[in-house]
Amino acid sequence: MHVGKNYFKIVILCLFKNLMQTHDFPSINNHYLLEHACLMNSSFQKLLGYPLLAAGTDDISFAEHLFHAPFVLLSHNTASDPIFNYANAKGLELFELNWQELLNLPSRLSAEPVNQAERDRLLAQVTRQGFINNYEGVRISKNGKRFQIRNAIVWNLTDSHGVYQGQAARFSEWSFL
Repeated sequence: MHVGKNYFKIVILCLFKNLMQTHDFPSINNHYLLEHACLMNSSFQKLLGYPLLAAGTDDISFAEHLFHAPFVLLSHNTASDPIFNYANAKGLELFELNWQELLNLPSRLSAEPVNQAERDRLLAQVTRQGFINNYEGVRISKNGKRFQIRNAIVWNLTDSHGVYQGQAARFSEWSFL
């Protein structure tokens, strides 16, 4: 499928329109966004029964290892049109985004317009069930590269009080189309 220039114009406009999120890039200076890393891990472990990474590291090392993990890890917030609020290095590379671009991109724009209805159905199913695994779908990078993801796990993020904080996805299998 050929994606029209208007699609990319919309993506670029969203990147500049939503300059409200300004979290710093994950680094040792902010403990690799430790609080968010712990939220993703605790929600994942509660729903799936195992952690995102093997145990055995302290919290800051865990957050650093998660950021540099060999799989893609992304999350979005709870806005009515959810905005990405985290991607590890592999996710930023695959989607061809820098940190500030990521923080201003509605997550729906990671799917082509023709695939957004399927993505919406998937996210509604995750909201109801808590998680899904073995998800497959087509995504698109900032520069228009299309890729198929396979065996993705998508789950709800909930804090220690059970309050919904968004959704996250983890996958390590993809191929460019």
